[in-house]
Amino acid sequence: MKATFNQPQRQSKVGIIVMFVYTLQQFGRALFPIILIYFFKSENLNMLLVVPGVIALLALLGLYAYLSFLNFTFYIDEENEEFVINEGIFNKTKTAIQLSKIQQVNINQTLIQKIIGVYALEVDTAGSAKKEGAIKAISHQLALALKSRLLENEAKIVQEVAIDSEEMPKILEDPKPFIKIGFATLLKIGITSNYLRSIGLLFLFYSYVRENLRNFSEKDFLNGSQIDTYFSKQSILQGVLTAGVILIIIVLLVNIVRTVVKFFGFTISKQKGSLLLSFGLFNTKSTIIKPEKVQITTITRNFFQRKMDILEIKIQQAKSGDAQSGKDSIEIPGCNELEKNEILKLIFSTIPEKGVLLKPNWRKLVFGLFTGIVVPLSIYFGFGFYVEPLAFDYAFLAVGYTIFVAVLVYFGYRNSRLFVNQEFIILQTGAWDVDNRIIEIEKIQALTTSQLFWHKSPDIGSLTIHTAGGDIQFQLGNFTTVKNYVNLWLYNVEANNVNWM
Repeated sequence: MKATFNQPQRQSKVGIIVMFVYTLQQFGRALFPIILIYFFKSENLNMLLVVPGVIALLALLGLYAYLSFLNFTFYIDEENEEFVINEGIFNKTKTAIQLSKIQQVNINQTLIQKIIGVYALEVDTAGSAKKEGAIKAISHQLALALKSRLLENEAKIVQEVAIDSEEMPKILEDPKPFIKIGFATLLKIGITSNYLRSIGLLFLFYSYVRENLRNFSEKDFLNGSQIDTYFSKQSILQGVLTAGVILIIIVLLVNIVRTVVKFFGFTISKQKGSLLLSFGLFNTKSTIIKPEKVQITTITRNFFQRKMDILEIKIQQAKSGDAQSGKDSIEIPGCNELEKNEILKLIFSTIPEKGVLLKPNWRKLVFGLFTGIVVPLSIYFGFGFYVEPLAFDYAFLAVGYTIFVAVLVYFGYRNSRLFVNQEFIILQTGAWDVDNRIIEIEKIQALTTSQLFWHKSPDIGSLTIHTAGGDIQFQLGNFTTVKNYVNLWLYNVEANNVNWM
């Protein structure tokens, strides 16, 4: 039995179950509020009508899933060098993706796909903010063969792949990982990173639960009188400290769980000049990174991570539109220094060195202190003097805020650096988590310089570097030096013809 990609073919037959589950999920999300209100608010619920209705609904969804399965085909058009997907029941859709534009192919496996024994394959290019093509149910071997065909970097692969042959082609063999991120390393990453993200998730979760509980109850989720009673029994400072400790514990637990679930079993392998990343506890994901498509590589490390000899790497490839927000960037957690160097060698064929140093002007520090401390404290004191004098009972919080922000602004200024050599630009930023963003000069799309009129005398200005993976900005550096580098970079970009899309 041979698998060919030059003729239209369907997904695995068990894919009907996957299509049915996805259709049921979409239907449930769309009508969940109505169903919930109906069941909770309806006083006389006739089960003799509900049960047949649910059965009829499931039958219709099953029929829809079956028709979706029949009408879904995919193949590779060798003549036009396109990957073609046909789908749709009433409205037929044909998606043709040029093979040269494909920058990433992901092989994923959700929980339901694990149970059934199939995989999903997603195709991504730089031409859209969403995945251009997705196959929801194919075998692992077929997914590997198709992925390799779509992302071949070197010699062309023979179109027909012998699936049942004892001598499997090398491209179908699972490459041996050269980097493995263990459970202990994930625990370290969970403890030392993403605090603000976890706090935001907790706030959104609390707001969602509170709002939904209020819809079904006249009582608030968190009673204000209970808070008053709690603080009346304890000092304000003790209450704040207690709340802070509880928040820290919850944030650490959320960080650990999120990191372990997302990155469990993280491995990196070399495959035909590319990086193959595999990870995930419940939803397994396999992603290939083509070095020529990488736009921005960010190395992040804080004080605790430096002591533990771990760091995080984020890779941004060519995106467009809303995709430049960073949601689709690829994260590699828990690398040590040697592993980081191996990854950088695969991406850049060398280890980028920090070259000439450019520092921001001292006015950047003053401006940060003004906007971060002077403006908020002026609003606070104005509110206390003219609106509510009781606000001064919390003056100790203002003192703590001032010290905290002053430290952040100072270290943010001290870590703000731009390093330039013949091949790379490295932007260093951050107060606690220090980021080093690496850009190859030949992949710059555009450069923007700006200077306010009161910055002309001290000769300072700002620089924005535009790439297909996002923008980076260096503020209040020596404007004459920046312009000289901009002219040199523009010349290098025009002189080199590099395929980065």
